[in-house]
Amino acid sequence: MKSRTEDLELLVAVIDSGGFSAAARQLDVPVARVSRAVQRLERQLDTPLLNRTTRSVTLTSEGRVFVEQVREGLGRLAEAEEAMRLSRERPSGPLRVDAATPFMLHQLVPLVSGFRACYPGIELELSASDDIINLLEQRTDVAIRIGGLEDSTLHARPLGRSPLQLVASPRYLECHGMPVSPTALRDHRLLGFMNADKLNRWPVDGLPREGANIRPQLSTSSGEVMRQLCMAGEGIACLSRFMIRDDLIQGRLVSLMADRIISPDPREQVQAVYYRNTALSSRIGAFLDFIAPRLTL
Repeated sequence: MKSRTEDLELLVAVIDSGGFSAAARQLDVPVARVSRAVQRLERQLDTPLLNRTTRSVTLTSEGRVFVEQVREGLGRLAEAEEAMRLSRERPSGPLRVDAATPFMLHQLVPLVSGFRACYPGIELELSASDDIINLLEQRTDVAIRIGGLEDSTLHARPLGRSPLQLVASPRYLECHGMPVSPTALRDHRLLGFMNADKLNRWPVDGLPREGANIRPQLSTSSGEVMRQLCMAGEGIACLSRFMIRDDLIQGRLVSLMADRIISPDPREQVQAVYYRNTALSSRIGAFLDFIAPRLTL
């Protein structure tokens, strides 16, 4: 079945070139194909569009009105196709990105300058939240989530895994000693999350079954606050490497019992989630393609 748009383009070519044969030569198609296209349109519209003589082809009055509108429509279609092509090549427009505060601070913020230099037309809006948000309610285009996903209506793109690590500051270890086994953690000050059982389930081989969910002596709702508390010597924390990598390198934090951490763990997963939306796909794709190889998970 021939495209109606193709038939319309052939009709316009007949008018512009002055005849069926000229249109066929111009478009490098058989004359019969041009003729059939015009006949199809006339049959569908139940109206003659052309006056045909042995010497010339002219528009009927109905054809003149029709072709004027066809030209306008084809022009708009061409503009839309060009805009889409340019959008894919140079994405532009607003893009709202949400991530947990630690991920935003330690992973995304350092990449903003480079991303904006590559895509100056994209207007970034960065939202940092330690809660799982509803993308539609918060008008968010893409969110970075740590751990397994529960919302199956979202499209997810894996970005990698960030291992969990038990850490403490040198100051804490100097005062309280190094825990030599998982069971020894019961004698230490543990940092945990408020109202988040899953986050307080430490993947440590050797913890008593009833102690898999640790009982923190100090709790917070923020991973970044926990990191700061840990560096201040307030206790031992279980944190993702993406937020403490530099702290370990610089000696601000010390890794504990690395050989006892159970991996892989669902909490290690780092994923980008978004609703499928063709209007936003080029911006989302540009953002994720840029950050994915640059993350230090």
